[in-house]
Amino acid sequence: MTAKVLDGKQIAVDYRAGLAKEVEALKAQGVTPNLTVILVGNDGASQSYVNNKKKSAEKIGMSSEIIHLDETTTEETLLNEIEKLNDDANVHGILVQVPLPKQIDETKVLEKIAPEKDVDGFNPINIGRLYAGVETYIPCTPLGIMEILKNADMDLEGKDVAVIGRSHIVGQPVSKLLTDANATVTLLHSRSKNMKEVLKRSDVIVSAVGKPGLVTKEDVKPGAVVVDVGNTVVDGKLTGDVKYDEVSEVASAITPVPGGVGPLTITMVLNNTLLAAKRSMK
Repeated sequence: MTAKVLDGKQIAVDYRAGLAKEVEALKAQGVTPNLTVILVGNDGASQSYVNNKKKSAEKIGMSSEIIHLDETTTEETLLNEIEKLNDDANVHGILVQVPLPKQIDETKVLEKIAPEKDVDGFNPINIGRLYAGVETYIPCTPLGIMEILKNADMDLEGKDVAVIGRSHIVGQPVSKLLTDANATVTLLHSRSKNMKEVLKRSDVIVSAVGKPGLVTKEDVKPGAVVVDVGNTVVDGKLTGDVKYDEVSEVASAITPVPGGVGPLTITMVLNNTLLAAKRSMK
């Protein structure tokens, strides 16, 4: 068996084409969806990621700005900047790129972004809404994972799913989305005692811990779908959590790294920005 490659780049291209049509329709009504990103400091990876978000937004017809603040920016200055964007009716989505310099409390920053403009879905109010089953902004990587599974023609109802990693950015919210899709979810982490046993019986594995080589061929049930969210640079090369070449021999479908989940994460930032623009018209 050779696994079907779940090509995140192509899935993203198709999804963004649909978003572009919706953006055009909104513009015809006088509203141009806007994504504004705040970057503090000069981290190279963050700068590249932020520029990519801006280009991706503009490519589908949105407007996008980057507010670049100095590494020495105080927490108060950043919070004031967010306040201004909260009050600006022309800004629909606000993102603050992390990591932030040590003098800034990330929690305070996430709490400051107005929930209706929090297109990352990290404001505690939006996290609470997700778990309460109330309409909200869903964190972008989990939303991208669900889109990938949809493209794998995976009916999740009643399936056993293992999620490795319990972060509030990926592991926990994707577990909620999978549960909402009627899957039976086991959330595994560094203290789990029977990880390999759980993986071996799972129909779907989602790994999001940043530990290269964590999931091997021996861990995977023949025919399982494997989604690799790992993102670690090893010897200058981006590497996932899954031993791709060997797991491809037993899985029915698998995401590559790079080119799997990554393109969908930015796509869902655009998706949430469009949603925010639509909701601002109500």
